[in-house]
Amino acid sequence: MPRFALNIARTSLNIAKTLLLASGLLLLVGLERSAASDWPEFRGPGAASIYSADDLPVDFDVKTGKNVAWQAPLPGKGPSSPIVVAGRVIVTAASGPRQDRLHVLCFETSTGKLLWRRQFWATGSTVCNSFGGVAAPTPASDGRRVFALFSSSDMVCLDLDGNLLWYRGLGYESPNTRNDVGMASSPLVVGPETVVVQLENLGESFAVGLDAATGIDRWRIERPRGSIWSSPIPLRGPTPAEDLVLMHSRQHLTAHEASTGKQVWQYEAFCHTIASAVVLGDRVYLPAIGLHALRYDGRTRTVERLWYDDRLRSDNCSPVVAGNRCYVIKPPNILMCADATDGRTLWQMRLKGPFWATPLLAGERLYCVNYDGLVQVVQLGEQGKLLSSCRLEPGVLASPAAADGALYFRTNSTLWKISGGSQ
Repeated sequence: MPRFALNIARTSLNIAKTLLLASGLLLLVGLERSAASDWPEFRGPGAASIYSADDLPVDFDVKTGKNVAWQAPLPGKGPSSPIVVAGRVIVTAASGPRQDRLHVLCFETSTGKLLWRRQFWATGSTVCNSFGGVAAPTPASDGRRVFALFSSSDMVCLDLDGNLLWYRGLGYESPNTRNDVGMASSPLVVGPETVVVQLENLGESFAVGLDAATGIDRWRIERPRGSIWSSPIPLRGPTPAEDLVLMHSRQHLTAHEASTGKQVWQYEAFCHTIASAVVLGDRVYLPAIGLHALRYDGRTRTVERLWYDDRLRSDNCSPVVAGNRCYVIKPPNILMCADATDGRTLWQMRLKGPFWATPLLAGERLYCVNYDGLVQVVQLGEQGKLLSSCRLEPGVLASPAAADGALYFRTNSTLWKISGGSQ
């Protein structure tokens, strides 16, 4: 077994403190899986921030309870987004003076009932900017398991009933993997049973493909030194064995075989450090001092640039692309719509900012939540039109999730479910 593998059966005494704290909150429930309606990772299916139906509520009121299905308190802060899988909504948090107590919580989507809660001690560095938090990466799921990563580089794998399957203290194994403001890259489930973790920082930078079943390294590659908070994204092939994973550093975007980590191609650009790229078919949209549109040729395994526009800056929020339209939020508060085929700006409108959360597209509406907790719903078309403004709690960094006609918002202290007809 490689020295990086920490199968729980062989966990050493030195990291035994990372094991489960007694919680006794596991409830065995028979929840039917519905993969088509899941929101299994950061920015949802395909990391695209697109909800496939058009049944989300347009407005809500947390004071009167209009369209508020439920709210649930969280034990600590965190910029991580909720995910939805098999009738469960899962979220992470961190608590304690040093944010070294790590939490993974699972709620029933229909009622908000806490199904289970698991707690761990961080083994890596918990140094981070007070603006963010240790629970910054969004968890991911393959429909059977949950993979929760924290800024401390601790990776937890649980089944959907909260049972611990394996644990990796990646920061414990590589103590120089850290930076001064924390890390936020989310894990990605891609290829044949592979979980990709990108840890680019001021110290020991690397990316690793973990076996989803065991947590053992399938591959590990060095990455450029320099802090990056963006997340890896999938470029799906005809079969999982042909999937690629895209990762960008400050200097370039690289594509790697998901099964081996082998680099396939590289595109040079001064990439943004927070916003992540997005894929639509054979096109890749990369935030890099503006927006670069690339086309990937699966036959030759090469990439070419289609266009670039420096006005389409998406520094914090990742772009959203659907059909022939591209939407970016230019700091601090300008929503821009561009033609996705050539980059021409079609319209722009001023919202109330600032923004950190990536907007969510549902049908012809874009849900934009700013840092102050104001959810602005924009009707899309030849021009953008503000439909509603609804207020949550302030301090929102997490991107929203959506599933089965409901929106899920995470603030520092609360998880909210918003759905039509709720009183």
